[in-house]
Amino acid sequence: MKVLDLQCPHGHRFEGWFASADDFESQQSRKLVECPICGAHEVSRLPSAPRLNLSGATDSKAPAGMEQMQAHMIRALREVLEKTENVGDRFAEEARRIHYNEAPARSIRGVTTPEDARALVEEGIEVMPLPVPAALKEPLQ
Repeated sequence: MKVLDLQCPHGHRFEGWFASADDFESQQSRKLVECPICGAHEVSRLPSAPRLNLSGATDSKAPAGMEQMQAHMIRALREVLEKTENVGDRFAEEARRIHYNEAPARSIRGVTTPEDARALVEEGIEVMPLPVPAALKEPLQ
């Protein structure tokens, strides 16, 4: 098993586990490797060396606190997914129905176009874009 240090174009660093370097190359060419934070498929391999457990040594692969921050972001995203109803591509329609008291008030999530999102904001309906990595779109365990 090969553990590779990877990074997306947005600077998110993470590890990937592959059967071999060829396995990584194969998966990357088929766009199967993605950033667990933002879902970007443009992933590059970072230079890495064997990790040694030396007293006083620090891990230089990520800035201090970055891995903790990414873990908190993933936990927060999971919580949002657990506590909202997915209305899919009916997001704009359902947000309007809730806003105009035509449907029960509840927290929803879904997909809409940038134009529809702007129109919702202009109507006074609060919306927030939330990119969700594909790995988190799977059923939560």
